[in-house]
Order: sequence, then structure tokens, then C-alpha cells
Amino acid sequence: MADGYFYIKAGELAERGIKDLPRELAGNRHLIYSSPATLAFNSPGAQGFGVKRAGLAVPESVMLLVAPRCCGRNTSALASPGGALGERFFYLLLDETDIVTGRHLVRIPEAVKEICRTLPAPPPAVMICITCVDALLGTDMERVCRRCTEAAGVPVVPCYMYALTREGRLPPMVQVRKSVYSLLEPMPKKADAVNLLGFFTPLQEDCELYALLRQAGVKKIREIARCRTFAEYLEMAEANFDVVLHHEARYAALDLEKRLGIPSVELVRLYDLEKVRRQYALFGAAIGASFDDGPFYARAEGAVRNFADRHGKIAFSVGEWLNGDPFELALALLRYGFAVPEIFGTVGEGNFVWVKKIAQLSPETRISSNLSPTMLLYGEDAPACDAFIGRDARFYHPHLPGIDWNGEAQPFGYAGIAALFRELDRALSSGKEGAR
Repeated sequence: MADGYFYIKAGELAERGIKDLPRELAGNRHLIYSSPATLAFNSPGAQGFGVKRAGLAVPESVMLLVAPRCCGRNTSALASPGGALGERFFYLLLDETDIVTGRHLVRIPEAVKEICRTLPAPPPAVMICITCVDALLGTDMERVCRRCTEAAGVPVVPCYMYALTREGRLPPMVQVRKSVYSLLEPMPKKADAVNLLGFFTPLQEDCELYALLRQAGVKKIREIARCRTFAEYLEMAEANFDVVLHHEARYAALDLEKRLGIPSVELVRLYDLEKVRRQYALFGAAIGASFDDGPFYARAEGAVRNFADRHGKIAFSVGEWLNGDPFELALALLRYGFAVPEIFGTVGEGNFVWVKKIAQLSPETRISSNLSPTMLLYGEDAPACDAFIGRDARFYHPHLPGIDWNGEAQPFGYAGIAALFRELDRALSSGKEGAR
């Protein structure tokens, strides 16, 4: 660590191990825990696909936010005309009397009933988003939602925006994934139907996973983001199995297996070509299929090679505000022959395996946390980099070319690798920040 901002070298961190993380990297050891959600305001639902927007992934549904005015203020920007929430958002704001007496619990069913009565047509479902106030009060929202269903005659589901549970067993974005699939009811299974779980926006259009599943005889590939109507959403219940693409959807997949008898397999977003190939081979073996992924592999390999030929062994600054794990991405870049002098990321048990492998290839790579106040001192003693990947990395390197890589179309597999290097080539060739 220099006298300025905090960092630890990958080699030193790997030697210390996950049980001995520096205090600066272990945000939950502080009096007030502040997760990477801080990068998008200090709320799990304030920007991007937080609880509020994620809960509305159920097509044609509406949401009622039950919260104090301070929690409603940030939401208003998302719910304004042209905002992410559009006209599907309603508020039940709490005052001190509501919070002290619990009076709002009686008002919630009345509010849901009023919403259904005033809309041109009753929504197929109402999602109720509640905040830390009700977490502290110990509100039984399952019971409240049952009362709402009885009062309004439509399914009502709770969405827990409890920032206090970020470090718990079921943080907000895990819980909300279960909520958005909880409306599915048992249906006869179809052998040629599969669900893709994990993201709230669809995979990129050219993702090879669609083609590989069709090679295995799958004809109906459903993602919640591609369901245009509530009726289409309900058809997800006929899936033969689910493919979990994000670890935060495991809990939802387990619930679907328990309630609807839909088993699941998990695929991880990776940027290492060989690991993607190995993962598809294991996936094919698990479902009894043999994939021909050669053309997709060749296309991605060509994109990596073309970029390297054009730009050489450049040095990347890798951030965490991007579509992927910063440590897995950094490791892939190192294996492709590029340099990664620094990584901004949150280290946990899930990605420490990548840290150990990075340490073997580049022990001098600096690892820093965006949550550390010392990052205000980031400056002249920082390592030299040629380009950045990640919206937070752009903040530290405003004059370098690079890409945010946090667009809503989700990169995955070979297609994600090819797209990454195409965008990087475009950014470095123009000398400007990329569009994604």
C-alpha cells in the first residue's frame, strides 16, 4: 500500500487467504456496511435493475412502493415519464404515525384495491415493494399480501428491498428473483421447453446458447425479459428444465424445483475461451446432448486475435461495475497475453479462486476496493494503463479509451467474448470511450 489510496498486490492477497482479507476489502466489517450498490446510489433499488425495476420484470404487472418519503424520492426519477418504471409504479408513503402504530398495514390492501379499480383494466399481478422500515418492524408481508389478494381479486407478491440484508443469506436481489417467478403455477411439462433464469434483460441476440439448445432439440427457450404478456410468462411453468445464468437466481431455481418440479443446471458467465468450451461440454453431458460449438469458438477466438494483432500487449484497468466478475475477466485478459496492472472489485469466497490464479500470472496486480474512502486519493502513484473496462474504472481514468461494458443486453459465452473485443477495438481505434 502506498501513502495514498489503498491497494494490495494479488500475490500478497492470495498468500493471506480469504480468511485474512484486509479491512479495506471487507466492507461488512465496518460499522456501516456499504455494498457495491453505492456505485448506483446507496440503495439496492435506486438505479439499474434493483428491486424496484426487477420486480416489474413480470409483464403487465404493477408495483406499489410502501415506504417513507425519503425512500420514495429516488424512485420518482425512475418512475417519471420516460423513466425505467414508466406508468406501472404507485406509492403508499408512510408518516411517523404509520410507522409507530403499524397503521399502514391496514392501508396496503385498500391501496391495492384502489389501484386495480382506477386502472383501465385490472393488472394480472401487483408487486408490493417494502423497505427496511418493515424489516425492523417484523412485518409479515406474506400475510399482508394474502389480504391484498382477497381484497382486490388479483395475485399480490412481496418484493423485499431490505438493504439491511445485503450481507445475509437472502440479499434483496436474490429474494426478488424468487418473487418474480413465484406467480408461476403447475403446468404439464414439455420436453422441448427450457427457461433461462438469472438476468432481467435478455441475452445478446447472437448468443450461441440459443443455437446450442436448439441443437439439443429445444424448441421453446423462454426468458422473462422476452415475455411480452402475462400469459406468455405463465408458460414458463411448462419448462423441462431451467438454465441458471446468474448465481443470484439459484434460490429461485430451487423454489421452482420444489413447487413445480422443474430441475435446473447452472452456467457461469466467463470470458476465458477455453473455460467456455469446457463448460459447454459439461453442460451437454449433463443434458445428454453433444454440442457443435466449433464455429462459435472460432469466431470469438478470431475477435481476440484480431484485437491483439491491432493493439498489442496493452494494459487494462478492470473495474467491477460491468457485466461480469472483474477477477474472472482480469484472469482471462492475462491468459490472452494482455497486462492487468489493477483491478477494482469486491473480494468474496465466490471469486477468490480467480484471485489465486491471477496471483500466479501477475502477482504485482493491484487490487483495490471502490468502498474504501482512500480511493479519493487515487492519483499519481497509480500504475500505468492503456485502456479501461468498467464504468467505475472510467471514473479513475477519464482520459483513457475504454468501455463501460454494462449495457442491458447481457453478454454471454463466445458471443460475449467476441462482443467485448469488438467494442474494445472500436474504442481504442477511435481513442474514445466505447458506447457500451
